[in-house]
Amino acid sequence: MRHEPPPTAPPPAPAPGPPRRVLVVEDDPTVAEVVTGYLSRAGYATEHAADGFAALDRAAAFRPHLVVLDLMLPGLDGLEVCRRLRRADDGPAVPVVMLTARGEEADRILGLELGADDYVTKPFSPRELVLRIGSVLRRAESPPPAAAPAPVLRAGDLTADPEGRRADRAGRALALTAREFDLLVFLMRHPGRVFSREELLHRVWGWEFGDLSTVTVHVRRLREKIESDPAAPRLVTTVWGAGYRFDPAPDSPAPEEPDEGCLP
Repeated sequence: MRHEPPPTAPPPAPAPGPPRRVLVVEDDPTVAEVVTGYLSRAGYATEHAADGFAALDRAAAFRPHLVVLDLMLPGLDGLEVCRRLRRADDGPAVPVVMLTARGEEADRILGLELGADDYVTKPFSPRELVLRIGSVLRRAESPPPAAAPAPVLRAGDLTADPEGRRADRAGRALALTAREFDLLVFLMRHPGRVFSREELLHRVWGWEFGDLSTVTVHVRRLREKIESDPAAPRLVTTVWGAGYRFDPAPDSPAPEEPDEGCLP
């Protein structure tokens, strides 16, 4: 956590209505106190858990709208906590913002692959964390504007309903995270157009800068859920050296892709 002076103005307020509940899972009491303090001043209702097992107990009782999850926890690490939260079958998956130590790229990517909606690296700015939390919650909870109803998007047997935030393929509902759904809708709205990872990070995530592996991992996860053969994707294809393109009616399989490189 970076030390910074108290904010001269509070962060943007959460959405109107009852306070959004945020569970902060962090074993460092100083970090936990600062994060919960910033969130409380921003209008969130917070609770704190200091280890992985306590986090699962508090999540079941507190029913948070979002979980801030440290990866390095006693008892049960953050990755396993995320796995178990994602396995919960009593409602939509709770959004997760992970806290990761700087340089732990493998853990960060694994966290995204498990379905984390965002991550913040340590040392971090508490004000930035509050802003990221607000962004994730707005995407997860805000319906599209009523004045401009969005049509259901279709590509073969794949459909996405932006208003209902539902997607299915061949009549089977797809279990997409908020970011995966936003990425799918954006690509389906721009068929045949190539977008670089930088463009997707800006236009889907709303970030002016950030780790491009975020886009890489979400494209990979999306392919696993919408492609007949994720190893040879035909819907979300890679244009080497340029970016990604959504092909609604591919005529032929995409070329075999290497395991590593600038783009997946």
